[in-house]
Amino acid sequence: MRISIAALGLLCMLRSTGGFTLSAFRSPASTGNSHQFKACRPAAPLGNRKFHDVQTRLNLATHQSSSSIDESYDVVIVGSGIGGLSCAAMCALYGYSVAIFESHYAPGGCAHGYSVKSKSGNGFYHFDTGPSFFSGLNPDIAPKLSNPLRTILDAIDEQLVCIPYETFGLKFPEGDFTHTAGFGRKGGVLDQVSGAGAVREWDNMMTKIEPLATAVDAMPTAALRGDIAVALTAGQFLPNFAKTNPLENLKLTKPFSAVLDGANVKDKFARNWLDLLCFCLSGLPADGTITAEMAMMMGEFYEPNAIMDCPKGGAKSIVDALVRGIEKRGGKIFLNQHVDNIDIANGRAQGITLKKKGKVVTAKKAVVSNLSVWDLFESGIVDNSAFPNDFVQERKETPVGKSFMHLHLAFKATPQELTKLEAHYMFMDDWERDIDAEDNAVLVSIPSVHDDTLAPDNEAVLHAYTPATEDYEKWANLDCKSDEYKALKEERSQYLWQVLEKIIPDIRSRATHIQVGTPLTHKRFLRRHKGSYGPAIKAGEGSFPFPGTPIKGLLMTGDSMFPGIGVPAVAGSGLVTANSISFDSIKPQLKVLDSLKKRNSS
Repeated sequence: MRISIAALGLLCMLRSTGGFTLSAFRSPASTGNSHQFKACRPAAPLGNRKFHDVQTRLNLATHQSSSSIDESYDVVIVGSGIGGLSCAAMCALYGYSVAIFESHYAPGGCAHGYSVKSKSGNGFYHFDTGPSFFSGLNPDIAPKLSNPLRTILDAIDEQLVCIPYETFGLKFPEGDFTHTAGFGRKGGVLDQVSGAGAVREWDNMMTKIEPLATAVDAMPTAALRGDIAVALTAGQFLPNFAKTNPLENLKLTKPFSAVLDGANVKDKFARNWLDLLCFCLSGLPADGTITAEMAMMMGEFYEPNAIMDCPKGGAKSIVDALVRGIEKRGGKIFLNQHVDNIDIANGRAQGITLKKKGKVVTAKKAVVSNLSVWDLFESGIVDNSAFPNDFVQERKETPVGKSFMHLHLAFKATPQELTKLEAHYMFMDDWERDIDAEDNAVLVSIPSVHDDTLAPDNEAVLHAYTPATEDYEKWANLDCKSDEYKALKEERSQYLWQVLEKIIPDIRSRATHIQVGTPLTHKRFLRRHKGSYGPAIKAGEGSFPFPGTPIKGLLMTGDSMFPGIGVPAVAGSGLVTANSISFDSIKPQLKVLDSLKKRNSS
């Protein structure tokens, strides 16, 4: 095999921000953080334990006893976002003793669900705090090597009950449409808006993307690790690149807009749609989104008969599956356990110190931080002087994405009425404004359209939010008890209401439960620096780093690290981090890879 092909494989590993993993629309960030913040609560706190589902609380009670904390573990993980949970699940599978310490009362970071008792007293409303748009998780459909979340679930032998569906709603200046896998084909939305010329451009683009998607799929995330053993674990997949064009594959690390230009996509509506799609995946338009990410998504999203997955029980069911995978192999999850300090001595991470009674827990192999890059280096949880100054400065200067406005509602709706709705809507007010402009784009999720377990009979739940378009600074200095904060909260939520009224005109009178979330809510309950969606790293200008740090035994996982933002991506980060703990993981990692190859060839 030519050196250029091998180099290409490693280049894709080291430079991609998420192309190997992304199969879900972006939604509020999925990183966990065990470090405490003070911020404003919403009018009715998200996940308030007073109203939380009783059975859920009973299940979580087993994680909350500090008396069962051992003196040491092989791996100690700070924070229980999807990245931290994924890392722990794989560490437990690899035979490490592992413990997660989480300051919140529920695991999952943004993906943790919460429940509120209905006013009628006849049941509960179950809400997702963030992620809601998934594909590639249905156990009845053959998995792809490039989906790390599915890889982890299969490896730990945990399955989700998924309800398949094929459509979602679009509300654009051009009109109302139903999105299907045939968006760019004859009779699809693009044809309806722009005609046959735009369809030909789309077809040319998909032809250009096909070999790029093949290249992305050639290297499973499970094969990657952050040390020299990657030559052994990933090398076996390099022959997959033999059928690809090395020069073409170099485009994987470039902005997706370059691929569109190369495919001569000039139709304005098509470019607008692809900008929005990129923004909903990465937080950046096409000129900032890496091609690998879009090549993977487009390859899955627009293949014939493509389906999406509605996990029964919401995103929380993903969290629950990961928790089961951790605990059945002896892993521990300690909730309500605030970590005061990650202890570093002699250039090595020694363990952690808990807030409660100053208890010290030693890490024999590694401490893994599931904090964001800013929260790790700006919260005081580590001694920054232990790191090289330029490393800390570089991490602190990571571009910060904007925040969100949230509206969680329960509302009256009969089963017949729900059949007339889509489970998701993407709304855009004005293409001439920037995609990240305030009060322009809104995403709406109505999971009750497919899942009737989320609300009592004749009721439903929904979540509407601005997709990382809300500036944090206007909220930063507000006192949450002040009239100014309450007035701004009311003012900024009105746009979400107005968009919802375009879908359900009488939604205000139907509402039975209302919760408004602001960037300060996002900061507090999702443990997010400035309530941010995550790093806004532009393709061609920067890349997401691998999990290692200059401190031996200290690794990072989550959306600040490779592969990037989004639930599947942070799952991939957890997977890569688990692989990188020590050379002890090589043998079990190879076993997982062997099972992947056998399954893929069957």
